[in-house]
Amino acid sequence: MSCQTVKPTTLYINARVTTLDEQNPEASALAVQDGRIIALGSTKSIQTQFANPNQVIDLKNKRVLPGFIESHAHFISLGLSKMRLNLTGTRSEEEVLERVKQSIDTLSPTEWLQGRGWDQNDWPNKRFPTHKTLDQFAPKQPVVLTRIDGHALWCNQAAMKLAQVDKNTANPAGGKILRDQGGRLTGVFVDNAMSLITKHIPKPSATQLTRAAKLAAQHALSFGITSLHDAGSGADSINAFKNLIEENEKLPRLYVMLNGEDKELIQRYFKSGPQIDNQLSIRSIKYFSDGALGSRGAHLLKPYHDDPKNLGLQLISEDILSKKTQEAISNGFQVATHAIGDAANRHVLNAYEQALLSNPNKDRRLRIEHAQIIHPDDFERFNRLNVIASVQPTHCTSDMPWAPDRLGESRTRTHGYTWRSLLDAGAKLVAGSDAPIENLNPFLGLHAATTRGGHSPEQALTLEEAIKAFTIDAAYAEFQEHQKGMLKPGYLADFIVLSQDIFELPLDALPKTKVDMTVLDGKIVAKAGT
Repeated sequence: MSCQTVKPTTLYINARVTTLDEQNPEASALAVQDGRIIALGSTKSIQTQFANPNQVIDLKNKRVLPGFIESHAHFISLGLSKMRLNLTGTRSEEEVLERVKQSIDTLSPTEWLQGRGWDQNDWPNKRFPTHKTLDQFAPKQPVVLTRIDGHALWCNQAAMKLAQVDKNTANPAGGKILRDQGGRLTGVFVDNAMSLITKHIPKPSATQLTRAAKLAAQHALSFGITSLHDAGSGADSINAFKNLIEENEKLPRLYVMLNGEDKELIQRYFKSGPQIDNQLSIRSIKYFSDGALGSRGAHLLKPYHDDPKNLGLQLISEDILSKKTQEAISNGFQVATHAIGDAANRHVLNAYEQALLSNPNKDRRLRIEHAQIIHPDDFERFNRLNVIASVQPTHCTSDMPWAPDRLGESRTRTHGYTWRSLLDAGAKLVAGSDAPIENLNPFLGLHAATTRGGHSPEQALTLEEAIKAFTIDAAYAEFQEHQKGMLKPGYLADFIVLSQDIFELPLDALPKTKVDMTVLDGKIVAKAGT
């Protein structure tokens, strides 16, 4: 074979490459130039074809996969969570309070103490906390602690006083202020009620947002995440992304969903049109249909098993969501709507179906984010309407200790986390983590998707299906399946080298798998131990 005259930047050789390209599923070497793959094949053939490369990297028989595409995470929140009080994994209210006590002394007297990650379902009594315990440690300093799912907060009396919220404050539409039997505020605010408090917290500065984005980027790249769908950002966060790109910082490729509550920002993008770029794309809008299951804000068709008078919260009507979806489609934007409960999922499907009647010939790829509790009658509608189910597998394993309390055993089994049923109905399924609500590590997501922690195993995915949900199918969800999500000539050179071969080990080895090397644009951007 004659040597090719074009020099590749790098040859990666002696590997076990899973390409996900059905025409060429396996290779042992690949050649990269200018950020793209220009050839794959055996090590011998690639070295013969490119006799004078700039660089050769021996992967020593390690398994190579396309870079992971995280389909649903909160990029800035992930970074900010590393700058604030981390309450993830706390097992009691007392443990939370001890961390609050330790943090108070590090702040100035007027600075808000912010934290995230508590979950009353992990506590012995499983009850929502009250402001009274926080007041003991912080009688004057405002404290706001966001629940793990981001759909409830717990604050002290000082925070409520600054926000001018008291017993006469009414529940806002789509929100709930928890009260005791005497009608007094407990200090817990659910869904839209959270803004009564949060709108008074000083916004992060541009410097803080930039630092948060850097921290999130380092974290993501270390896990082999080369692309990330950012589930709802405003102008300040987008500016931070742009600044870091201009400074040539190492970032995963970002696919940004605009915050649907920011009407001014959305109109600005409607005028300019979608931004489509290999590093930063902005062509999706995020809306919320309901709240979260753990805080009983998910909108259900039948009442909560452990709260028989409660159906949860509907945050947007079908009619309004349909109109917003029609407007987005006509301006070239995708819509991605948060829906947890079976009523919320049905309402979103109804709204999408109505919107699609006005736009029958456009490539819409509408998404439902979470698609967590779905009535079996609605499975086939995902396929018929070409609606993408964007799921987070670790929610299943995290929620199962208490989900049957919310839904009952039968409804949990038939309606909850029904990935196999969706796939069998022909739906497109993509996967993410919902970080920082869950751990960003994709191997935990693969493990949850394939094992479900033993819960309703009939709904589990195969390892190959789960990997596709984190790669090529996720690329489809951002209209990029023609250039990423698999490894083939002409595609972006985004891939990862694993510490162990996950195809030759039991599924329970997945959480122990590490990424030895992350390659983005053909360049090594993260290595284990560095």
